[in-house]
Amino acid sequence: MADLKVGIIGAGGITEYHIGGYKAAGVEIAAICDPIIERAQERAKKHGIPKVFKSHEEMLEKCPDIDAVSVCTPNKFHAPITIDCLKAGKHVFCEKPPALNAQETIQMKEAAEKAGKILMFDFNNRARPEAQALMDYIKDGTVGRINSAQALWIRRTGIPGFGGWFTQKALAGGGPVIDLLHMIDLALWFMGFPEPEWVLAATFYDFAGDPTFKGPWGIPDVEGGVMDVETAAHAFIRFKTGQVLFARNSWAEMNKREEVSVTFQGTKAGGMIRRLFGRDGIDDTAIDECELYVQEHGRSVNRKIIVDPDPKMGRERAVINFVETLRGKEEPLSTPDQAVILMKIIDAIYESAEKGEPVKVS
Repeated sequence: MADLKVGIIGAGGITEYHIGGYKAAGVEIAAICDPIIERAQERAKKHGIPKVFKSHEEMLEKCPDIDAVSVCTPNKFHAPITIDCLKAGKHVFCEKPPALNAQETIQMKEAAEKAGKILMFDFNNRARPEAQALMDYIKDGTVGRINSAQALWIRRTGIPGFGGWFTQKALAGGGPVIDLLHMIDLALWFMGFPEPEWVLAATFYDFAGDPTFKGPWGIPDVEGGVMDVETAAHAFIRFKTGQVLFARNSWAEMNKREEVSVTFQGTKAGGMIRRLFGRDGIDDTAIDECELYVQEHGRSVNRKIIVDPDPKMGRERAVINFVETLRGKEEPLSTPDQAVILMKIIDAIYESAEKGEPVKVS
C-alpha cells in the first residue's frame, strides 16, 4: 500500500508530468479536479485515478485523507488555491511561477509556516541531470564564487496562442518574463540566491498580433481575447554581494532558434548548461550541452560533462523530489524563501521596464 495519497488540481497538459512523477515515486493519486470536469475525467480514465471533482474545495472536503496536492492551474489561481490547501493541512507542490507577484508568494510562504506544511515549487530545471552535475562542481569548490551569469530562454516563434490565459496579464501576471522564469531561477540557484539590490530592464511587444509567431503546442486562439503582455524582455540584475545577472526572455524575437541556457563565470571556473531546440518547444529535436571551463597547466580547457539524457527536463524528477522530501529522504530542491527572492526580481523587471529606469528591490 502506498504511504502517501495525493490530489491533483488542474488537468491541463503539465499534469501529465505530475502524474508520471507521482507514479514513479510510488504514491497513490487519489483524486483530480478541474473546472472543465470532462478534462479531469479524461485524465482520470487514462491514469486510473478513482475520484474526479470540479473544484479543489470539493476535493478537499470529500477526500480528507489526502496528504498532499499538486497545483497545476493558470497562474492567477496559484496563491489562493495553495493557501486553501495549506490551511486544510495539505503539503503543496505548486507549478511555476509561484504566484502573480512577490506579495502573493510571501502570503503562500507564511501560510505554509503557519500550517507547518511543506510548500515547494516546480522549478524542474534544477532537477535536470545537467544542472545537478554542475551543482556538484559548485558545491565542491571547483567553480569558486560565481561573479556573473547569463540566463536565457529565448524563442523565435513561441507565442502560446493568442487571447488565452497565457497572454492575459490578469491571469498570467505577464508574458515570457514570468512564463519562462526557469533560467533566471536556475542562475540564482547556482549563484546561491544572493539578495538583489536593483534591476534595469526593458520589455518589447513586437509580433504580438502576428500568427506566424505562434508556438507549436496547439493552444487554441480565443477570438476577441486579450493579449496585453510582453513578447520579449532584457534585464540586468545587480545583487548586494556585487554579483550580477543578465536575463533575456522571449516568446517572439529574431533569434536563430529556441535556446534555454545558463552560463556563469566563477573565480576558479566557468560553466554552461544549454538546451537547443530544432523546432521551438519540441523536445525530441533538442540538443543538450553541459560544460565546465577551466585553466589547466597554463591552457584553456573545456570539459564536456556527460550525463544521462532526460527529455522531460527534470519535470518528473522534481515531483519525485517533493515526495522524497515529504518522506524525509531528500532535501527540497526549492524553498519558499527562494521563491520570494525570484518573484521580487520578476516584479522589479516589470517595474523597471514600465518606468524606463533602474529600480531598487525592496
